[in-house]
Amino acid sequence: MGPSTVAAPPDVPVSSRSPSATWIARVRITLKPVVNDPAGLSIGQALHHLGFDGVASVRTGKYFEIELAAADKAAAEQAVDLMCRQLLANPVVERYAFTVGRARRR
Repeated sequence: MGPSTVAAPPDVPVSSRSPSATWIARVRITLKPVVNDPAGLSIGQALHHLGFDGVASVRTGKYFEIELAAADKAAAEQAVDLMCRQLLANPVVERYAFTVGRARRR
């Protein structure tokens, strides 16, 4: 008899299940340019009332720092991309960008 194997859950990068390094992902999510941004408009108006007349426009978004374990940078990037597509960003109205680097020791 050969060794038994367990199938990986769908959409889970295989290499991320056997981590050997800690990575930090910095994720920025913004509204697509064609989507109205009422919060951005309100902030822009408030800035003008405060005397910041040079502000042309404001767009709001979200920022995440995610510390994760993965075998290598490619596996960490694959995991973060999956996180963005499945939970963090709404692809209908938002776009995302991220960077992944080694986490600093605390």
